[in-house]
Amino acid sequence: MVQLSVNVNKIATLRNSRGGEVPNLIDGVDVILSAGCRGITVHPREDQRHITPEDVRAIAERLAPERGRVEFNIEGDPRDDLLAMVLDVRPDQCTLVPVLPHEITSQAGWSEANQTAALKTAIPALKEAGIRVSLFVEALPEPIRWARSLGADRVELYTEPYARAFERGEGERELRRYVEAATLAHELGLGINAGHDLDLDNLTLFRTLPHLDEVSIGHALISRALFVGLDKVVREYLDVLAG
Repeated sequence: MVQLSVNVNKIATLRNSRGGEVPNLIDGVDVILSAGCRGITVHPREDQRHITPEDVRAIAERLAPERGRVEFNIEGDPRDDLLAMVLDVRPDQCTLVPVLPHEITSQAGWSEANQTAALKTAIPALKEAGIRVSLFVEALPEPIRWARSLGADRVELYTEPYARAFERGEGERELRRYVEAATLAHELGLGINAGHDLDLDNLTLFRTLPHLDEVSIGHALISRALFVGLDKVVREYLDVLAG
């Protein structure tokens, strides 16, 4: 079955809006795990507007006894402080994403045109530390081939274009482009993750993507949890992924 990794950034966003420790991030992680999920994702941004370095270390400590059963994925741009933290914490996976100044959320994937010098040095350093490396890319042949040439282990396909197409009733047509991208990535020996604006509706179709290993979902999942509860919504996503 496709693995679900829940992005818990939004829990930290709500906490930070008031200060203090409510809602408690580790309590949220516990609920997610008790619902049967086997993946936790964080994206600690430089401005610390949601996940902080202390959060990363606290989650790593909580997941340490679950090593081999629950995967910890840290997302972010290859800046020095993030890479140092990742190499210290040693998550199962590091997903490298391009970050634009003042962006609210990720807006595009990596390509040869927008790469940074730090990216080329980060990938071998992370792999040498035993951390799986995934690159956030568009569902197009060129960035996928480029990711393979840099030595990435996986690609995370940027799914906002699919989500917008699904809203227009064009999901099946747009999915064909993702199928081609996933097929190419698999042929090149890359694992396949996906994320950005996936939800319970569009995931029913997207989960059929061939060779899909993992989906990372945060905003839609946590938003629904406000109304139906975190345990229930995690189980709903797991049910969709199970078909």
